Amino acid sequence: MSVAAVADNGTIGRDGELPWPSIPADRRQYRERIADDPVVLGRVTFESMLEDLPGTAQVVLSRSRSDFDVDTAFHASGVDDAVGVAASLGAERAYVIGGGAIYDLFQPVIDRMVLSRVHGEYEGDSHFPEWDADEWTLTDTVEYDRFTLEEWVRKR
Repeated sequence: MSVAAVADNGTIGRDGELPWPSIPADRRQYRERIADDPVVLGRVTFESMLEDLPGTAQVVLSRSRSDFDVDTAFHASGVDDAVGVAASLGAERAYVIGGGAIYDLFQPVIDRMVLSRVHGEYEGDSHFPEWDADEWTLTDTVEYDRFTLEEWVRKR
């Protein structure tokens, strides 16, 4: 399952940070959603979160590093490896939490997406991948101040 905050123009990040001012309600629902499961993320995203790591474990996809000085961090070399690592941790689900290249790698294999659609367009260097809405069903929408939370399920 992918979890992402995405601006109207597809931007998800700028210089390793969110490109919009903090949205506490979004951060709260995001952290609560992923708290009890492993997360899959890229090395840069992992390093940007070192002060407050999400999830019960972090499966870090990286071509440049395979060892992390964090007890809950595990290396993965690709999508299949990441799925295997999450399964070896006893997880029934893992959340893909970015960055852009990681979302792109996992897009063909995920079955659910939870997207915080941040109102407005923002400059950035990282974007959520394009996806075919005809392959997905929007199952839930909740309006918040400054964002809309959408849950999507892949059609089978």
